[in-house]
Amino acid sequence: MTDSVKKRKLLVLVGPTAVGKTKMSLEIAKQFRCEIISGDSMQVYRGMDIGTAKASPEERAAVPHHMIDIHDPDYPFSVAEFQERAERLIGEISDRGHLPFIVGGTGLYIESVCYGFQFSEGGADEAYRRELNDYADRYGEEALHDKLKQADPPSAEKIHPNDRRRTIRALEVLRLTGMPLSEHLNRQKKESPYELCIIGLTMDRDFLYKRIEERIDAMMEDGLVDEVRSLLDRGYSTDLVSMQGLGYKEIAGYLLGHYSLSDAVEMLKRNTRRFAKRQLSWFRRMKEIQWVDVTEPNFFEHLATIRAIIAGKFTTGLEYDG
Repeated sequence: MTDSVKKRKLLVLVGPTAVGKTKMSLEIAKQFRCEIISGDSMQVYRGMDIGTAKASPEERAAVPHHMIDIHDPDYPFSVAEFQERAERLIGEISDRGHLPFIVGGTGLYIESVCYGFQFSEGGADEAYRRELNDYADRYGEEALHDKLKQADPPSAEKIHPNDRRRTIRALEVLRLTGMPLSEHLNRQKKESPYELCIIGLTMDRDFLYKRIEERIDAMMEDGLVDEVRSLLDRGYSTDLVSMQGLGYKEIAGYLLGHYSLSDAVEMLKRNTRRFAKRQLSWFRRMKEIQWVDVTEPNFFEHLATIRAIIAGKFTTGLEYDG
């Protein structure tokens, strides 16, 4: 038996926020009998629905979804936990005779599963973590991120300035091992334990930015302010990683009186555009991605292209509902 036959099939759909992954993934999942594993680091949190653009209850009823609403917002979710849970799910889904399908935009999380990254970079230094947390409390997240930018620019480019936990971990890895986190990731073996088919959605940047702004306007109409207010009322601190996520940090700032609602929305649009740019930069490094440009609004033509890619990659043992 060849290695490719032994390996489980894994389908992956990536791309920047607002590019249209959810709608496309639902159609693909129906046609190829998939179960979807969310590859988004924020959709694991309960009560954070609008700002994370989760699939609706109706969409989740139509196609099985995993890794959504598994933790409360104060839980310190990590890439290592994502990897462990996703690997277990891939086995369970495959054993049911379905196709595991990771869909999302958190590059490190998805790549860690696709290539079986090892996360044992030197243990922990609790005293150093406290020192860095104290520094961030005193000078702010941006100042902490500047430390990482000076010490490990590639990691700083991929970690959001507001993501204190990941910024501290990257600095901690450097202190413990003498090697930047980016170098640890570069040294990971890029050989997948799966028979991979990775598809990336992309589009013209100006068009993508317009979609981002439209999505944020829709989130506001859907009640993003009320969602963030509810989280604050339940006692979730703005220092939590979850509450530093796009949409939550900006709207919380408005609710706490730091700036106006219009300023918060403009900040959110700006930060989301920057986030989309970082997502694309990350995914462009993944050589196995087969890109599909979805700028032109012809959904079924794009779907047919993707279906052909999947059928061509998974040439045996996979049928789809035409």
